[in-house]
Amino acid sequence: MADAPKVLIAEDDHFLSSLLKARLEKENFSVKQTFDGEETLSVLKEFEPDLIVLDLIMPRLSGFEFLEKISIDPQYNQIPVIVVTNLGQDNDVQKAKQLGVEEYFVKAKTSIDDLVTTIKGYVKSLKA
Repeated sequence: MADAPKVLIAEDDHFLSSLLKARLEKENFSVKQTFDGEETLSVLKEFEPDLIVLDLIMPRLSGFEFLEKISIDPQYNQIPVIVVTNLGQDNDVQKAKQLGVEEYFVKAKTSIDDLVTTIKGYVKSLKA
């Protein structure tokens, strides 16, 4: 799968991350998982994903801090980011959008199916 679309999942909930990874791999995605913000930054450089699925509440470097770092880096600020988090406040959504997030999902209100459909839609539009 040399030209399989690459998705980086930055999520400290191992169960959710593994569930999403399994579903995306079934759809022929190449998937890497990270479990904290620092690890996500280092994997980003070697993996070069087509899309990032990002949790905002992570150890070592929050999703917001991660977004701030990549938003000023021309090498990475063009990668679409989909946030999947427990933070549902309007100000969190606004802050994420200001940092360049494409989509914002609250975990409690989002199914894995919806997430996979959204990811497939973004990657298809990138490859077009």
